[in-house]
Amino acid sequence: MAVEAVVRELLAAIPVGCTWLVPVRGPDDTIVDFRIAATGDRIRDVFGRGTQRIDSLISELYPQLTGGPLWNLYVEVMSTGTPGRMDEFRFEESRSGVIAESRFEISVYRVLGGLLVWWQRVDEYQRRLEHTEALGSLGWSEYDLTTGRTDWSPGMYPIFERDPADGPLPRTDQARAMLPEDRGVAEAAWQTLDSGGTSDVTVRFDIGGRVKHLRILSDVAHDASGTPVKIYAVVQDVTARVDSRTEIESLSDRLRTREITALAEHRLAGQLQNMIQPVPRSPFPLAGLEAMVSYLPAESAVRVGGDWYHAQTLPDGLVALAIGDVAGHGLEAASGMAHLRFALVAWLSIGIREPGVLLGHMNRLCAQLGITGTALVAIYDPRTRELPWARAGHLPPLLGRDGRSTALKHPPGLLLGAEPETGFPTESTCLEAGDLVLFHTDGLVERRGAGTDGRCTEIRDHLSAVSADPGAEPLPRLHRLMHAPSPDDDTCTLAVRVLP
Repeated sequence: MAVEAVVRELLAAIPVGCTWLVPVRGPDDTIVDFRIAATGDRIRDVFGRGTQRIDSLISELYPQLTGGPLWNLYVEVMSTGTPGRMDEFRFEESRSGVIAESRFEISVYRVLGGLLVWWQRVDEYQRRLEHTEALGSLGWSEYDLTTGRTDWSPGMYPIFERDPADGPLPRTDQARAMLPEDRGVAEAAWQTLDSGGTSDVTVRFDIGGRVKHLRILSDVAHDASGTPVKIYAVVQDVTARVDSRTEIESLSDRLRTREITALAEHRLAGQLQNMIQPVPRSPFPLAGLEAMVSYLPAESAVRVGGDWYHAQTLPDGLVALAIGDVAGHGLEAASGMAHLRFALVAWLSIGIREPGVLLGHMNRLCAQLGITGTALVAIYDPRTRELPWARAGHLPPLLGRDGRSTALKHPPGLLLGAEPETGFPTESTCLEAGDLVLFHTDGLVERRGAGTDGRCTEIRDHLSAVSADPGAEPLPRLHRLMHAPSPDDDTCTLAVRVLP
């Protein structure tokens, strides 16, 4: 029992699905069952059970496993000592309220006279990935320069109107589908990759008899000697945004006239950011609120950053307000930003309204994607003027009221992607008519080599001044006062005013 106590303590600290099974033997020493001797409580089974399963028998908890492939794997590993693995174990359940079919990756090892079973659900991750790609018309591609092998995510197939059973479209066929007049853009992209940069181009393809505009962000991975070994790309179908002469075509025309250089990319950074999340130039109405958004690229940045926002009146009359910052710049930050924004829209569309729950979903998505970032989500009720909100490592909102300003009392909340199953407590603030609330990313107040206190005081002074004397256009006035790009980081602000 001393061994079991130690194993239980260890598994309780492991943030993954892990269970230690002890065989139950019959009179003839054959294995007749397995007892759950230790398991964690942080990753639960399909029925939501954690440590309460300890000392239960597998045949009682999961009777459908008895005598099946996974059961036989347990017996084989216990008998031979050779580790075993099932890349896709399907667990079927007919009980109401439980997913009918769940898929797992399972690894089994013989340890301390029992079995250490590691398991990870793959069906939920796949659903999240596919839904995110579908919402954003996104796809992912990896090309191995050594083997010539191409791997596609599920989202690539509808973009190229190709049956997944046929596999990725050969690169020669991709080249033939590209419009001849855009091949110079592709050549410029290759030159950018060769020089060690990140390529970001919009190229036209003839797919299924019609022209599609595909925005392609590409990056190269190198081995230890500096030799390129893989090309990673995220592809977005932006055809729906294209009219006779769209912003995308304008950018493509400019890119076709010269190679993509750091200077050109710097000049276009703001426009590319706007393609992912359009920024209205003037105040816009929300239920019970007036809002205004500002996005300023960093002065020294030459690639798209990870700052994002969302502001929407929901069908039930509530208002969703969110802001965040994915770590880094370039392909990873841009794709991470798109994933989080599209995923948040999807979760809001199915009726999820609790800020802490929304951040929990975003946190698990970041962990799956291997990215980190900060975010803040609030759901405003214009009928009660209540503003419940939660944060994940993000700076709290600033409240301006009657000539005074202060940061809202903020709940704890870890960085997104730092701990897959952490919670995000919610804080609620009651607003009043005329209140100004400023959501912002850290680029607004942080300056390299200098403290943030001076800039924070300056921002609060501006907020106090506008709240004391709003005038005819308080939000544009506040925007003008704060308009100062950071040298090193992007800045995104979302300011809202409570209407009478």
